[in-house]
Amino acid sequence: MLSILITQFVVLWAVIDPVGSVPVYLSQTQHLSAKHRRLVALKAVGIATGVLLFFLIAGQLLLEAMQIPLPAFQAAGGLVLLLFALSMIFGESKPDQETRLSEEISHSQLADLAVYPLAIPSIASPGAMMAIVMLTDNARYSFVDQAITAGIMLLVMVITLLLLLGATKIQKLIGNVGAAIISRVMGLILAAVAVSNLLQGIRDFYL
Repeated sequence: MLSILITQFVVLWAVIDPVGSVPVYLSQTQHLSAKHRRLVALKAVGIATGVLLFFLIAGQLLLEAMQIPLPAFQAAGGLVLLLFALSMIFGESKPDQETRLSEEISHSQLADLAVYPLAIPSIASPGAMMAIVMLTDNARYSFVDQAITAGIMLLVMVITLLLLLGATKIQKLIGNVGAAIISRVMGLILAAVAVSNLLQGIRDFYL
């Protein structure tokens, strides 16, 4: 049982990637105040948790009902992630207009920022959604097993939230220039991961 728990934790940690979400969070919230950053972190983790819980409960039934194979879902997610990665590489790191609006940003704007790109596809990535569906396959796992998987997932999400809340201190250490550099580098890495997911989805679909 312990080995199964460790294996599931490692798998969910890898696909959710809490550490990898920190640079994305910094690059997208560097123009916000500390208060607004905390709100974005809370909203993003809450939304991502809700999405993953939805896929845990009904993801398999939904994909089967729509006759969407998992490889196609993974390929589509890789494409979306690639588009976001390109925006990180070529986009402006800190627009002046966003800086002026940092203190006047509305809750709807904060929610939009929390949904994309932080909650989806950074935290609740297509790989995380697919992993949740596979780890809670109704044909292979009992209700108790699925409940345990849900508990492990929630633990990883709590760790993700703590890392994001602590990212403000990282921002103070590296400054805006450092955040811009990290944004470009992580954008390149995310692009590589996105292309890998896209090609793997296409390969698995045809195989």
